[in-house]
Parts: sequence; C-alpha cells; structure tokens
Amino acid sequence: MIKLYQFESCPYCVKVRRKLDQLGLDYEKVEVSRDRSQRAKIKELSGQIKVPVIEDSDGTVVNDSAKIVEYLEEKYA
Repeated sequence: MIKLYQFESCPYCVKVRRKLDQLGLDYEKVEVSRDRSQRAKIKELSGQIKVPVIEDSDGTVVNDSAKIVEYLEEKYA
C-alpha cells in the first residue's frame, strides 16, 4: 500500500490525493507536523522536509506533487 505523507490543507497534497483517488489506489495518509523541525521521518525518506511525499509498497519514495503525479500515472494508469 502507498503511504502519503501530507497534511490535509496543503494544496499540493490535495493534488496527489485526487490523483490517487482518480486511479482508484488504496493509500494510507500519514499526517505530518506543520512544524518543519519535526519532520525527521520525511527527511529520512526523501532527503528534504516538504510535503507531499509518497512511499510505495516496493520502497520507491517520490517527493514533489508533480513528480508524484507523473510517477503514479506511469506506474498505475
């Protein structure tokens, strides 16, 4: 299952959730702190602290909403 690291009001996260829903993919939302100093898990996964970030079931990690949407379309569309 795909894990989406995000927070609800982020417009870039909304874009990724829409694509996941459009493709009918199951995913787990992992809420991330708005406090950037508390985003150690995101930094560990993707090397940066911005959301959204996805972690696919095969271990692939993608950040940046445009790159995530492109990845999802290529792999699952």
